[in-house]
Amino acid sequence: MADEPQGDVHQPSQLDPDQLGFMCGLEVHQQLATGKLHSRETGELYDITIDTLPEDWPTFERRLRASRGEGGAVDVAARFESKRNRTFVYAQSPNAGLIELDEQPPLALDEDALDITLTVSALLNAKPVSLIQTMRKTVVDGSNTSGFQRTSLIATDGVLETSEGPVGVDVVCLEEDSARKLDTVDLGHGQQVIYNLDRLGLPLIEIATSPDVRSPDHAKTTAMALGRVLRRTRRVRRGLGSIRQDLNVSIAAGDRVEIKGCQDLNWIPTIIRLEMARQLHFYRLANDLRADLNLSPLSPHRDDDDASIERQVAQAVAEHLPLDLHDVSALFSTTQSGMIADGLSGGSLMMALPLKGLLGRLGTKTKDDDGAQLPRLGRELAGAAKLAGVKGIFHADELPAYGITADEVSAVRSSLKLAESDAFVLCCAPAWQARLALEAVLDRARLAWHRIPQEVRNVVVKKGAPEDGTTSPMRPLPGRSRMYPETDVPPRVLDATDWSMVMTSLPMSDEARVNRLATYEMSTDQAEQLLARELDDLFCEHIAALPAKAWAALLLNHDTEPPETLGNILALREEGALARDHVDKVVEAHTGQLVSLDELRAYCIAHALAPADIGGLDEVIQGIVAERLDFVKERGMGAMGPLMGVVMQAAGGADGKEVSALLRAAIQAVLE
Repeated sequence: MADEPQGDVHQPSQLDPDQLGFMCGLEVHQQLATGKLHSRETGELYDITIDTLPEDWPTFERRLRASRGEGGAVDVAARFESKRNRTFVYAQSPNAGLIELDEQPPLALDEDALDITLTVSALLNAKPVSLIQTMRKTVVDGSNTSGFQRTSLIATDGVLETSEGPVGVDVVCLEEDSARKLDTVDLGHGQQVIYNLDRLGLPLIEIATSPDVRSPDHAKTTAMALGRVLRRTRRVRRGLGSIRQDLNVSIAAGDRVEIKGCQDLNWIPTIIRLEMARQLHFYRLANDLRADLNLSPLSPHRDDDDASIERQVAQAVAEHLPLDLHDVSALFSTTQSGMIADGLSGGSLMMALPLKGLLGRLGTKTKDDDGAQLPRLGRELAGAAKLAGVKGIFHADELPAYGITADEVSAVRSSLKLAESDAFVLCCAPAWQARLALEAVLDRARLAWHRIPQEVRNVVVKKGAPEDGTTSPMRPLPGRSRMYPETDVPPRVLDATDWSMVMTSLPMSDEARVNRLATYEMSTDQAEQLLARELDDLFCEHIAALPAKAWAALLLNHDTEPPETLGNILALREEGALARDHVDKVVEAHTGQLVSLDELRAYCIAHALAPADIGGLDEVIQGIVAERLDFVKERGMGAMGPLMGVVMQAAGGADGKEVSALLRAAIQAVLE
């Protein structure tokens, strides 16, 4: 039997992963730089919000329902989502056609996307499958118009090398990305969710590791290592939202939880430590609650759980906490809480749920030693209620507050006939929604006597970033029932020829790229920038006889322009047909255009962009230095900066590098 877990939840950074039986694996989802996976539509993403949604984009409204999986059962996560009484509106972006609207069968896998996925599989030493069978994965939150996501297993049994040891790669999959949510609107009968279809169908590589991550910090380095492998292909998307990391975390006294929304790698260790503390807290709370009812305690390790004992506990808890909803709206008829008054006047009810014996167990808002909210049952109950669409709940441990007075609390307790140790939860919402929310609260409250549930959780985000690293519940952890074959996409055979082509065309390693750039004369910073921004291939492909340092600077400053045009502009500068100071002007004049050397030369002649005559320039500089002789003698070489501007103004079109050299020589001659 495992040892009793040790550690203080107030100090999550001090928890010992080994002592707690820590297990962790990652799931990384990376968008590919191709068109869509099953429709051949382009992969643009449109920078719009609900407020800037174009009026000419058609919209379509749908309702979705859960379907049975291959085994004939409805997945638990799908069943939960189907209770939320939501409708979905889809805005059809220009790159969304009949396939995205689920009105036309999908096409076969995009070959470019498949090639990238096979390349990543090879880089991870994973073993490709012999037959690719596209599957449907049930998703009924509306993010897929069809009610499912198409996903294909590509390879298995790989390995990722990290600085802290190898991490196994269980699967590499190729799947569709989901639609982007624009807004959620509360309606009288439920909620309406508005989605943009531009992202729906973009190909994603999904890489799931084995639970070989040894510590919270190792999780971060593992995510970074996976990112490097993906970027090595130079065929994946970059930018915010293009890669998403999910964390599968457990301790021995808890259970597996999948955490989504880990966009910033620097937050990963904190998020994991807080989840370890949360699982430890609820293990201890469960045993305290079991002791109150004289029930068998939980073992320190989930593998020692006895199913028959857990059924007995569940039955006893169900009898202890029955579903007993009360309409207590009348008690708040004169409430001073504006939020509640507005709700009641709009037709909502104030519903109450007694929670026997839980007063003082729900918790209040307090923080750990690092400033994050401590885990508490009340927050979990609120999270369960919010999944029904309500803004939140009120519970006994935090009242009076939020405009609810002590007299109103006493009136509720009296109306519900509560004992001194009993708690309650209030929810102000339309009747159907309040009932659904409080049923979810009751289900979660009953789970407090058990090991934490397997579920999907989301990082709490505020102003676009994690609030403190804590999480909130999203849905039950999906099971096998959500998968079934996609009959509209025929299987794709992978033979030795396919794999041989992948293996003979693997992308360069990071080390090889560094060594390649080291053969050119440029600064270390330029080389690092070219690599970081994935411009080194363009640099090497188009450098020809150009000076390396100048070509690197031009490419870094104008990386969105056609490299052929940039190379021609630099070539003109080198042959003396274009002044250095006019280079940016010429680039801007030909933005986005592919322009030949002769066309650019004619443009420079027409606009008199060649450097000034060097002989005349020397005379101009000598004259300016002579006029300001006292200033030069007083400032010495410090006169360079002020006089550069004077000379450049007097000798329009002069090359700045030439001006600098001649001015320096003139000043030095005066000072000698």
